[in-house]
Amino acid sequence: MTSVALLTSDGRSGVVAGDLVCRLCGAPLEVDVVDLGLSPLCESFLTESQLGAAEPFYPLHVKVCTTCWLAQLPAYVQPAEIFTEYAYFSGYSSSWLEHAQRYVEDIVQRLRLDEESLVVEIASNDGYLLQHFVSRGIPVLGIDPARNVARQANVRGVPTLVEFFDSALARRLVEDGIRPGLVIGNNVLAQVPDLPDFIAGVALLLADDGTATFEFPHLARLLGDLEYDTIYHEHFSYFSLFTIREAFARSGLAVVDVDEIATHGGSLRVSVKHEGAQASPAVAALLERERAEGLTDPRTYRDFGEQVRRSKAELLDLLLGLRREGKRIAGYGAPGKGTTLLNYCGIGPDLIEYTVDRNPYKHGRFTPGTHIPIHPPEHIDETRPDVIVVLPWNLAPEISRQLAYTAEWGARLLLPIPHPRLVEPGV
Repeated sequence: MTSVALLTSDGRSGVVAGDLVCRLCGAPLEVDVVDLGLSPLCESFLTESQLGAAEPFYPLHVKVCTTCWLAQLPAYVQPAEIFTEYAYFSGYSSSWLEHAQRYVEDIVQRLRLDEESLVVEIASNDGYLLQHFVSRGIPVLGIDPARNVARQANVRGVPTLVEFFDSALARRLVEDGIRPGLVIGNNVLAQVPDLPDFIAGVALLLADDGTATFEFPHLARLLGDLEYDTIYHEHFSYFSLFTIREAFARSGLAVVDVDEIATHGGSLRVSVKHEGAQASPAVAALLERERAEGLTDPRTYRDFGEQVRRSKAELLDLLLGLRREGKRIAGYGAPGKGTTLLNYCGIGPDLIEYTVDRNPYKHGRFTPGTHIPIHPPEHIDETRPDVIVVLPWNLAPEISRQLAYTAEWGARLLLPIPHPRLVEPGV
């Protein structure tokens, strides 16, 4: 029997003897998905003065529950260590801002929201989405635990509560008369170690006739497109529609609709209401497709690990071959997924000389674990690399357009996922 150190649901350090158990349903976790070794926290960018200090690494070993089919990492790190001061700002991606604006235009019309409505967003980041409700005169409240991004939200005119969302906070808000007709949670469910308590809080907060929408990367796309770099410690869980429906049902909430969207390499947006509401045919159709794609078959998860190992070997072979040819290789972006890919593949400044990012917070810092320097985007024009590795590959069309000018000196872009390939910029 083994023992594993992890965190309890209230964030205290603890030890569980024997098999880990599912954070949603409590069943033993016996099926491996993939072991990506040890990695630092994906947004823990280093200053130059920190390069000589010890850097904490944690396991990235994903298992799946064969009862509720939640794929998951143990919560080795307290959420407060990750999210209190956070390096990710949503507002630096043009395509993500366009996605947010389209969502607001649609949901305002569909739910007939006006100045008498109330919208609450959980994990509202820098106000990138709620600002579009504010401009329409619709009252909003953002909730986000990161002080630095919440400050930016308030600058945008988005009132933001700096706290972690849970059932206790939901009860306090309800006591203060806050019962929103729309609750939004984009890319937050994966970051919640205590899922049952979080969802119970949503059920408490949501008005009786209200709607909640949640977006999250779809497990089917992670598996089918080898998106292993989207696995990192900030993402405790990885969801299918099957699992999401089970999770919400435990708190008396029903998934009534689902849309497949392109963000983050392929995501789902679910609409949720209090139980008793009728589900659209899209829900049953996607559940059937998930079953057909093997999302309730242990063999699908076991096969994924071997495919990931082959993808890693292909990427290293390509990079080493380019370096042997004397090519200068740079990176574009310093996303969370880049931390996983670089550390799992053992890629440092010997292969990728530097990377660039549009977020000024990261300039002059170094990537976690691999210590690749991060510069402003203009550094590419100054140094003219032969190959540019697009680390946020999910934004490849947007980034390719931004880098179209590098074709002047014959640069090519390297997309690492699912299988590494070289493409022409601007295409």
